[in-house]
This record gives sequence, structure tokens and C-alpha cells, in this order.
Amino acid sequence: MMEAIKKFERVIFISLLAMMSLVVLLATIELGWIIIKDIITPPIFLLEINELFEIFGLFMLVLIGIELLETIAKTYTNQNVNHAKIVMTVALIAIARKVIILDIENYSGQALAGIAAIILALSLGYFLIQRKPSAKKLFETDEK
Repeated sequence: MMEAIKKFERVIFISLLAMMSLVVLLATIELGWIIIKDIITPPIFLLEINELFEIFGLFMLVLIGIELLETIAKTYTNQNVNHAKIVMTVALIAIARKVIILDIENYSGQALAGIAAIILALSLGYFLIQRKPSAKKLFETDEK
């Protein structure tokens, strides 16, 4: 039974890698198309602020996709990977994307404070995960 579950997990893992790779590829092509389209439309080689926000947002989205792709690959091929650290890294990248493309005029002070609290909580969580000793170190003794 466990062997069947392992085979099923492997099929899902390969499917996720293939689908995520396709999504990252398509997002990269879309980003390239938008950059080319924005550069060749008058005024040529000049980008407006809203175009820059769109480009930066898509750029960060591609980076998040790459990070997720790497996360899927690392997490399911190597059991020694700190899963919480990877999840926190992806979450920090995602919130950074949100902050980069944030139009501050459209948000209340309370919403901005909430975003700041999320950033602070994720940063603190990441810091604590980094400092946590591994389980192997916890059970080691100095006896030789």
C-alpha cells in the first residue's frame, strides 16, 4: 500500500513540476511581450508609470513562480529541506510583490498597517526559523 502511495506522490510531483514549468514559461513570454509592446508604442522607448507597475508586477510574479518551482523540486526530492523556511521565503517574496505594485492612494491606513504587520510577522517567523537549531543538533551529546 505504501509503495502505491509513493508512486502516486511521484506522479503528482512530476505533474506539478510540469505544470509549474509551463506556467512560468508562459508568464515569462507574457512579460516579454508586454515589455516589447510598451516599448514600441508611442512614445517609443518611454514607459509610463502604470506600464512600469505592470511590468514590475509581472516580473515579481515570474520570480514567485520560479521560487515555487524550486520549492516543489527541493521539498519533494530532498527530505532534509526545512519546509517551513521554504514556505516563509515564498510568502515573503509574494508580499514583496504586493508592496512593489501597491498603489498607496487606494488603501486606507488600516490596510497599510495590516500589510506592514504581515511583513513584520513573516520576517520575524523567518528569522526564528533561521535561528532554530536542527533536530539533529538537539539530540547530539558531547560524549565521545
